[in-house]
Amino acid sequence: MGLFSKKPKAPKVVGKEFPGDSNSTTSFQSDHETLKSPISSNGRSFNRASATGASIPTTPLTPFSPKVDMPKPPDPNLDPAAYLQSLGAVRERSKIVAEKAMTNTLNHFDVDMSKFSDVISFVCGIIKRDYDAPFNSIPPHGRYQHFCVGGRDRIANLLSTFVGIDESEKCRRLIDLFLISVLLDAGAGTSWTFKSAENGRIYRRSEGLAIASLEMFKSGLFSGDPNNKFQVDKNGLRRLTVEALAKGVQSRPGNELAGLEGRAEMLIKLGDALDQKREFFGESGRPGYMLDYLLSHPTTQASSMPIVVLPVLWNVLITGLAPIWPASRTAIDGVSLGDAWPCSSMPQAVSSPSSPSFSAFPKSQPPTAAWESILPFHKLTQWLTYSLMQPMQSLLKIHFAGAEMLTGLPEYRNGGLFIDLGVLILKKDDMERGLQNYADYCRRKNVKAVEVAPMFEPGDDVIVEWRGVTIGLLDRLLPEVNRSLTRELNGSELTLPQLLEAGSWKGGREIAEVSRPNTKEPPILIDSDGTVF
Repeated sequence: MGLFSKKPKAPKVVGKEFPGDSNSTTSFQSDHETLKSPISSNGRSFNRASATGASIPTTPLTPFSPKVDMPKPPDPNLDPAAYLQSLGAVRERSKIVAEKAMTNTLNHFDVDMSKFSDVISFVCGIIKRDYDAPFNSIPPHGRYQHFCVGGRDRIANLLSTFVGIDESEKCRRLIDLFLISVLLDAGAGTSWTFKSAENGRIYRRSEGLAIASLEMFKSGLFSGDPNNKFQVDKNGLRRLTVEALAKGVQSRPGNELAGLEGRAEMLIKLGDALDQKREFFGESGRPGYMLDYLLSHPTTQASSMPIVVLPVLWNVLITGLAPIWPASRTAIDGVSLGDAWPCSSMPQAVSSPSSPSFSAFPKSQPPTAAWESILPFHKLTQWLTYSLMQPMQSLLKIHFAGAEMLTGLPEYRNGGLFIDLGVLILKKDDMERGLQNYADYCRRKNVKAVEVAPMFEPGDDVIVEWRGVTIGLLDRLLPEVNRSLTRELNGSELTLPQLLEAGSWKGGREIAEVSRPNTKEPPILIDSDGTVF
């Protein structure tokens, strides 16, 4: 398809350093823009030498990781809601769907594993095109890279303006910014664009939302403190309106941001959540004060660098942000679970959890406990975890033990990769239903269908199954890519966050551009509410 030759390999760039990181920068490609970003990591060690002799941070899951006992997940039979909100439940529950995929017994997709080798070759080709072996310059997946679209390190530039501010407060400000930016990063839709006030350039999709959130942050839109506009706090969010957010992201007729109202409602609810969990976010209700909570937590170990147990950060995010998710989502025992959904490929329950579509599922499987039918993803929370680790690692050299518990992100880029390369094939009846949904959507929104694709709502059983199998396929892809790149890796291994960054997410975007060049949309469309993808 010519994909591996359409962009030149990024040259080595030596540029402005990320404050707190004494390492040179590297450049890499995404969305036809050169991104300049620091060589970064998940903080396992900070002494590996590069090919040029520079000291650079290593990637996560290296042999230098200290052994830290992880807290056990809640017992689902005693506290099913807490279990389904735990990070460990995401991979554990998705394995059930992945196992069905391996036997080609999914309800909505046929599976052709003979095409999996094509995915491996495709991803390896992209990695080798964009990075030099042994690929230790690949940063872990995170929001930071999106701020650097076009080769400009906007975060380093922002930090340079914080004169007289200590490193901890700089880190709090970046946590504020990154949290807001990630929560706004559900799918933008195929037509929305953002024109930067800083350089007049047009940006789209995740990069566009990153630049928009940065410019809104710098304007003080999310701050309720007249003495510091560079923060996010409960008062600033509570006064936010749909109109103010629409203006900030330049959403208007002809340039609508998908799910704008849902995003605005979520941020307004975030203000209340920050106020309710003062032990995490302080009296002023700032996301950045989670830094102080993490560093003072009794499980945090002090050494040459602080070692934070990842489930502690996860607990802050999953419980502290729980009130922001739509109330209509799946609930167990009256507890709203957030991004967790009933799935017909899971064991079916005796009594159904609260979900509008649950009763429509077939009852062919033996009945079991209600929680067992639920498939948790917590995609935005995982994306947030990946992203928030970056400033804490770079500015304060915080190490996160247990980062390997995070999964691949079950969203349309990673999932679309497996559809566009033929591993997953949507079944005929679902294809027909999805195409009818898309036709209805076009009539409702008065838009012209340019490149037709099936469309479903986020809670549709097709989407839930697709997301579950995506997690399993990404776990299967990682060792195969490492095996294929054995010679180039020269004894090292890529981590899952590196695979997401350099291979699967980028690969999903690029194959979508080839398969649907006019819209660059994914193979399955989501009628987004602005709170899932």
